[in-house]
Amino acid sequence: MTDDDMLQGMASGDQASFEALIHRYHAPLSGFLQRQLNDTGKAEDFVQETFLRLIRQLQHKQAPDNVQAWLYRVALNMCRDYWKSAQYRMDRFPFDEPPEQRDASPSVVELAERQETRKEMQQSLESLPEVQKEIITLRFYQDLKLQDIADILSLPLGSVKTHLYNGLRKLKSRLRPEQPETKENKGGKRYERAKRQ
Repeated sequence: MTDDDMLQGMASGDQASFEALIHRYHAPLSGFLQRQLNDTGKAEDFVQETFLRLIRQLQHKQAPDNVQAWLYRVALNMCRDYWKSAQYRMDRFPFDEPPEQRDASPSVVELAERQETRKEMQQSLESLPEVQKEIITLRFYQDLKLQDIADILSLPLGSVKTHLYNGLRKLKSRLRPEQPETKENKGGKRYERAKRQ
Protein backbone atom coordinates (compact mmCIF):
# COMPACT_ATOMS: atom_id res chain seq x y z
CA MET A 1 0.00 0.00 0.00
CA THR A 2 1.24 3.48 -0.81
CA ASP A 3 0.96 6.35 1.65
CA ASP A 4 -1.81 7.84 -0.49
CA ASP A 5 -3.74 4.55 -0.41
CA MET A 6 -3.50 4.48 3.37
CA LEU A 7 -4.60 8.11 3.67
CA GLN A 8 -7.60 7.49 1.45
CA GLY A 9 -8.52 4.46 3.53
CA MET A 10 -8.15 6.42 6.75
CA ALA A 11 -10.29 9.25 5.37
CA SER A 12 -13.07 6.73 4.69
CA GLY A 13 -12.77 5.25 8.19
CA ASP A 14 -10.78 2.09 7.40
CA GLN A 15 -9.10 0.92 10.61
CA ALA A 16 -6.64 -1.35 8.75
CA SER A 17 -5.30 1.64 6.76
CA PHE A 18 -4.76 3.58 9.98
CA GLU A 19 -2.91 0.65 11.59
CA ALA A 20 -0.77 0.19 8.47
CA LEU A 21 0.25 3.88 8.51
CA ILE A 22 1.09 3.71 12.21
CA HIS A 23 3.10 0.54 11.59
CA ARG A 24 5.06 2.29 8.83
CA TYR A 25 5.86 5.53 10.67
CA HIS A 26 5.65 4.90 14.41
CA ALA A 27 9.20 3.58 14.93
CA PRO A 28 10.97 6.17 12.72
CA LEU A 29 9.04 9.05 14.31
CA SER A 30 9.68 7.70 17.79
CA GLY A 31 13.43 7.41 17.12
CA PHE A 32 13.54 10.92 15.70
CA LEU A 33 11.69 12.41 18.68
CA GLN A 34 13.83 10.52 21.21
CA ARG A 35 16.94 12.05 19.64
CA GLN A 36 15.36 15.49 19.69
CA LEU A 37 13.99 15.33 23.24
CA ASN A 38 16.29 12.86 25.05
CA ASP A 39 13.15 11.64 26.83
CA THR A 40 11.50 8.37 25.79
CA GLY A 41 8.19 9.04 27.55
CA LYS A 42 7.76 12.51 26.12
CA ALA A 43 8.79 11.26 22.67
CA GLU A 44 6.01 8.65 22.79
CA ASP A 45 3.49 11.32 23.85
CA PHE A 46 4.54 13.46 20.90
CA VAL A 47 4.26 10.51 18.48
CA GLN A 48 0.69 9.87 19.62
CA GLU A 49 -0.18 13.55 19.36
CA THR A 50 1.28 13.65 15.83
CA PHE A 51 -1.00 10.82 14.71
CA LEU A 52 -4.00 12.44 16.43
CA ARG A 53 -3.30 15.63 14.48
CA LEU A 54 -3.22 13.61 11.25
CA ILE A 55 -6.65 12.17 12.07
CA ARG A 56 -8.01 15.67 12.75
CA GLN A 57 -6.49 16.86 9.47
CA LEU A 58 -8.26 14.06 7.59
CA GLN A 59 -11.55 14.79 9.37
CA HIS A 60 -11.35 18.29 7.90
CA LYS A 61 -10.87 16.72 4.43
CA GLN A 62 -7.31 18.05 4.15
CA ALA A 63 -5.08 15.08 3.34
CA PRO A 64 -1.37 16.07 3.22
CA ASP A 65 0.37 15.79 -0.16
CA ASN A 66 3.41 14.09 1.39
CA VAL A 67 2.37 12.35 4.62
CA GLN A 68 5.95 11.47 5.64
CA ALA A 69 7.11 15.09 5.42
CA TRP A 70 3.89 16.24 7.11
CA LEU A 71 4.37 13.88 10.10
CA TYR A 72 7.98 14.95 10.66
CA ARG A 73 7.09 18.64 10.28
CA VAL A 74 4.29 18.37 12.87
CA ALA A 75 6.56 16.42 15.27
CA LEU A 76 9.39 18.93 14.85
CA ASN A 77 7.06 21.89 15.40
CA MET A 78 5.82 20.27 18.64
CA CYS A 79 9.45 19.97 19.77
CA ARG A 80 10.10 23.62 18.96
CA ASP A 81 6.96 24.73 20.86
CA TYR A 82 7.99 22.58 23.82
CA TRP A 83 11.54 24.01 23.86
CA LYS A 84 10.07 27.54 24.10
CA SER A 85 7.69 26.59 26.92
CA ALA A 86 8.00 27.09 30.66
CA GLN A 87 7.44 23.34 31.03
CA TYR A 88 10.68 22.63 29.16
CA ARG A 89 12.67 24.90 31.50
CA MET A 90 11.09 23.18 34.51
CA ASP A 91 11.82 19.72 33.07
CA ARG A 92 15.43 20.50 32.17
CA PHE A 93 16.78 22.78 34.88
CA PRO A 94 16.99 20.33 37.81
CA PHE A 95 18.80 17.69 35.78
CA ASP A 96 21.05 19.25 33.17
CA GLU A 97 23.59 21.99 32.95
CA PRO A 98 23.17 24.40 30.06
CA PRO A 99 24.73 22.86 26.93
CA GLU A 100 27.51 25.44 26.66
CA GLN A 101 28.88 24.37 30.07
CA ARG A 102 29.10 20.68 29.22
CA ASP A 103 32.55 19.15 28.81
CA ALA A 104 34.23 22.41 27.82
CA SER A 105 37.81 21.09 27.82
CA PRO A 106 38.16 17.31 27.91
CA SER A 107 41.64 15.89 28.33
CA VAL A 108 43.46 14.13 25.52
CA VAL A 109 42.93 10.80 27.31
CA GLU A 110 39.18 11.42 27.62
CA LEU A 111 38.96 12.38 23.95
CA ALA A 112 40.76 9.21 22.91
CA GLU A 113 38.49 7.05 25.10
CA ARG A 114 35.28 8.68 23.91
CA GLN A 115 36.19 9.20 20.26
CA GLU A 116 33.41 8.11 17.88
CA THR A 117 31.11 7.08 20.75
CA ARG A 118 27.39 7.68 20.59
CA LYS A 119 27.51 10.02 23.58
CA GLU A 120 30.18 12.19 21.99
CA MET A 121 28.30 12.28 18.69
CA GLN A 122 25.12 13.34 20.52
CA GLN A 123 26.95 16.10 22.40
CA SER A 124 28.53 17.33 19.19
CA LEU A 125 25.14 17.33 17.48
CA GLU A 126 23.62 19.28 20.38
CA SER A 127 26.27 21.97 19.97
CA LEU A 128 25.30 22.67 16.35
CA PRO A 129 22.83 25.39 15.36
CA GLU A 130 19.28 24.00 15.54
CA VAL A 131 18.67 23.85 11.78
CA GLN A 132 21.94 21.97 11.14
CA LYS A 133 21.16 19.49 13.91
CA GLU A 134 17.67 18.89 12.51
CA ILE A 135 18.93 18.36 8.96
CA ILE A 136 21.71 15.95 10.00
CA THR A 137 19.30 13.99 12.22
CA LEU A 138 16.68 13.73 9.47
CA ARG A 139 19.27 12.78 6.83
CA PHE A 140 21.42 10.25 8.68
CA TYR A 141 19.28 8.95 11.53
CA GLN A 142 15.94 8.97 9.70
CA ASP A 143 17.45 8.31 6.22
CA LEU A 144 15.25 10.94 4.55
CA LYS A 145 15.99 12.41 1.13
CA LEU A 146 17.14 16.01 0.93
CA GLN A 147 13.97 17.09 -0.88
CA ASP A 148 11.82 15.54 1.89
CA ILE A 149 13.90 17.37 4.48
CA ALA A 150 13.39 20.61 2.56
CA ASP A 151 9.61 19.96 2.64
CA ILE A 152 9.64 19.16 6.37
CA LEU A 153 11.61 22.28 7.31
CA SER A 154 10.00 24.53 4.67
CA LEU A 155 13.43 25.47 3.31
CA PRO A 156 14.76 25.66 -0.26
CA LEU A 157 16.70 22.55 -1.28
CA GLY A 158 19.88 24.64 -1.77
CA SER A 159 19.67 25.90 1.84
CA VAL A 160 19.28 22.34 3.11
CA LYS A 161 22.42 21.29 1.20
CA THR A 162 24.38 24.27 2.55
CA HIS A 163 23.30 23.65 6.16
CA LEU A 164 24.09 19.93 5.80
CA TYR A 165 27.59 20.65 4.45
CA ASN A 166 28.35 23.25 7.15
CA GLY A 167 26.97 21.04 9.93
CA LEU A 168 29.01 18.02 8.83
CA ARG A 169 32.14 20.18 8.61
CA LYS A 170 31.59 21.40 12.20
CA LEU A 171 30.93 17.86 13.43
CA LYS A 172 34.12 16.60 11.80
CA SER A 173 36.20 19.35 13.42
CA ARG A 174 34.65 18.64 16.85
CA LEU A 175 34.98 14.87 16.64
CA ARG A 176 38.50 14.96 15.18
CA PRO A 177 40.27 17.98 16.62
CA GLU A 178 43.58 18.82 14.99
CA GLN A 179 46.61 17.30 16.64
CA PRO A 180 48.88 19.73 18.49
CA GLU A 181 51.85 20.73 16.40
CA THR A 182 55.09 18.85 17.04
CA LYS A 183 58.49 19.38 15.48
CA GLU A 184 57.80 16.47 13.12
CA ASN A 185 54.49 17.71 11.71
CA LYS A 186 55.47 21.41 11.74
CA GLY A 187 57.99 20.71 8.99
CA GLY A 188 55.35 18.80 7.04
CA LYS A 189 52.92 21.70 7.33
CA ARG A 190 55.56 24.14 6.14
CA TYR A 191 56.22 21.86 3.18
CA GLU A 192 52.48 21.64 2.36
CA ARG A 193 52.14 25.45 2.56
CA ALA A 194 55.17 25.93 0.32
CA LYS A 195 53.76 23.42 -2.19
CA ARG A 196 50.50 25.41 -2.42
CA GLN A 197 52.26 28.77 -2.99
